[in-house]
Amino acid sequence: MGGAGMTGILSGMRVVEGSAFVAVPLAGMTLAQMGAEVIRFDRIEGGLDAARWPVTRDGQSLFWAGLNKGKKSVAVDMKAPEGRELITRIITAPGPDAGLFLTNLRVKGWLDHPGLSAHRPDLVMVTLLGDRHGRPAVDYTVNPSVGFPDATGPEGGTDPVAHVLPAWDCIAGNMAVSALLAAERHRLRTGQGQEVVFSLKDAAAAMLGNLGIIGEVCVNGVDRPKAGNALYGGYGQDFVCADGRRVMVIGLTDRQWAGLVKATGTGADIAALEARLGESLAEEGARFRHRAAITGVLAPFFAARRVDDFAPVFEAAGLTWSEFRSFARAVAEDPDLSPDNPMFHLVEQPGIGRYPVPASPLAFSATGRPPPSPAPALGAHTEEVLADVAGLSGTEIAQLFDRGIVAGPRVA
Repeated sequence: MGGAGMTGILSGMRVVEGSAFVAVPLAGMTLAQMGAEVIRFDRIEGGLDAARWPVTRDGQSLFWAGLNKGKKSVAVDMKAPEGRELITRIITAPGPDAGLFLTNLRVKGWLDHPGLSAHRPDLVMVTLLGDRHGRPAVDYTVNPSVGFPDATGPEGGTDPVAHVLPAWDCIAGNMAVSALLAAERHRLRTGQGQEVVFSLKDAAAAMLGNLGIIGEVCVNGVDRPKAGNALYGGYGQDFVCADGRRVMVIGLTDRQWAGLVKATGTGADIAALEARLGESLAEEGARFRHRAAITGVLAPFFAARRVDDFAPVFEAAGLTWSEFRSFARAVAEDPDLSPDNPMFHLVEQPGIGRYPVPASPLAFSATGRPPPSPAPALGAHTEEVLADVAGLSGTEIAQLFDRGIVAGPRVA
């Protein structure tokens, strides 16, 4: 689904975003891709993300382009009292579908709920902190602090291995979306605004508990060791094939396990292994405990074959498996990362060029999935927002531009 003129499911909603890094920009972009009007404000010289890597050869930020798709951009001198007043007016502008604010840059006495709700009592504000005490944190500090790097990496290794994916940012960004929509629903029913506050570290800590890891420590007394690429608690393992390519195969569920054994023709060898162990491998935990022995049985199959030799058989059997690829190989080879996938469209991003850009992963049956829009140049919508949202006259806007309180478009 997709096409020109399509209206997103959140069409009519206005959200203002004051943000940097990943989580809150991701939240705003997620809402924008569902049809909300999302207005982000930044310093005239550009916010913290204006030149964040990855960048093009001439320094244009692909990070900015990726996380600000479909938003409107306002550039304001936030050091000037008039600039702060303008932002306050934009955030607290009237309208039943407005008065919604996302931020991880809360400023006491101004960009905080008490200060802003004095102008609009029903304001809904979602604030993301670093940790619950208000200390700064980013994904690359939160992840080590909760323990994942000590459980990541080669089995028997001693060095921590931090991830390259900002997982807690991604989770927190979607939590911010959930929080905003829940608080907005509450306001629709009661007329009451509120602030929702949570932290990046609490998002990680909650998942640590939700995944049973805190229980594993407290109840079982286990500090999970490194298991390499093995799937914890079941069977999943990587194998190097005859052509040097590497695959990951999964035997977590009964169906996955039975299919893997059948497709590799190792049924007799697995039965002999069970006899030697005196234990059935029908149970997930048993497959994890004896993963090294199972891998010893399966490894010759992969070592003797190229990926292309067994891929059709695995696909026909509906196995759960994949090949390890670099980012570049994945983009070059996987049609799911191309316009062959209805989620992706070739988009011309000003200052960067034309390349595949994702729309929302969510396709709503009632409204479809609007195609992605480019990220705005910094300040591209300053004049429009000052007129339509802040309610300023043309003369007032011109004076603000002349005095350097606001700025118009330039590539971020």
